Amino acid sequence: MRYFDLLKAACNDVDLEFDKEKYEQFIKYKALIKEWNKKINLTAINDDDEIIKKHFIDSIKVFRFSNVRKCKKIIDVGTGGGFPGIPIKIVYPECDITLLDSLNKRVKFLNTVINELELKNIEALHGRAEDLGIDKDYREKYDIVVSRAVANMTVLSEYCIPFAKVGGYFIALKGPAITEELNDAKNAINILGGKLEKIENVDIEGSELEHNLVIVKKIKSTNRKYPRKAGIVSKKPLK
Repeated sequence: MRYFDLLKAACNDVDLEFDKEKYEQFIKYKALIKEWNKKINLTAINDDDEIIKKHFIDSIKVFRFSNVRKCKKIIDVGTGGGFPGIPIKIVYPECDITLLDSLNKRVKFLNTVINELELKNIEALHGRAEDLGIDKDYREKYDIVVSRAVANMTVLSEYCIPFAKVGGYFIALKGPAITEELNDAKNAINILGGKLEKIENVDIEGSELEHNLVIVKKIKSTNRKYPRKAGIVSKKPLK
């Protein structure tokens, strides 16, 4: 039950309840990741220990920012194998989750996980952030936008901030070296209607890993010209 103890310790750290039912959902999720990873590229991490620590516990640490508990609607942009969205849903089932990914094969995997774990009020969407970010059904509709996608903060901000309501938040899950990246992104964050609120340092139980939550508050509506069309966001980052 070592994994139970690690996950419980992570939940205790962020003042969330953890029980056998949630543990069993995580174990089933881990098995599905390993099974599907043989067929499609979900993650480079395939070791049980690392899946628990680098995917599950890392995702749970979003709750170090206590405002997440007050929020109803959350979107995970570029979710990949479902991180951090599915772990958030497991430990905090009260929230409504949207998982967005641009690869249909991964969306099929996500729907399998949702069905197998019997998760409610969660949907997996196939689409690009650049397209859904201008769609009135998704633009500025979310209390929290989370992303662990592999992109720098300037690019990630243009993908994510348009989804956040004014007064809501964009939370980027980042590694330890973020100072230079944030310095480069500050103007883009401002252009998009955001303001850097704080950086929350997090430890990962059972490891030496130190990660960060970069927390951006949406203080004004995003200009209608953002996000720009597919390809432009990453090729010509906002300055």
